[in-house]
Amino acid sequence: MPLEPKRKDFPRIRSGLTFYRVCSIITGTLLLLLCVEVILKYTAIGVELELGGSHGFLAFVPDGTVKGVNVSTGILIVHGWFYVVYLFSCFQLWSRMRWGFNRFILLALGGIIPLLSYFLEGRIAREIIAYLSGRESAAATQPVEASH
Repeated sequence: MPLEPKRKDFPRIRSGLTFYRVCSIITGTLLLLLCVEVILKYTAIGVELELGGSHGFLAFVPDGTVKGVNVSTGILIVHGWFYVVYLFSCFQLWSRMRWGFNRFILLALGGIIPLLSYFLEGRIAREIIAYLSGRESAAATQPVEASH
């Protein structure tokens, strides 16, 4: 019989789910920005996004000619660091729900495969909410033992 979350952990699971959902959306958005940046930089277009350079406030400039702040590199760095936060949120939720290791791997892939984090966020949230409400309603229908 697989392990199930303890009733006393339900509030922590709900807060972990909220944290996971926020991290999932932010990580997914940063990953999409990163994909656009990689396409712009490594295709025939060959441009990077520059902030405050000689071409104006925000401009696409040829690769290697950035004189201002390189927004493209910034997106890369921010996604990398926020992916660590996303992994922490996945680990928190995974351990509190007492899922198998394969589920953790699937959650972790959400920050690497474009759009997967959006699909997982919705599916995992529905699954956990249904699970918790089902466990709470089952506990409410069970008779309470009288203490002597």
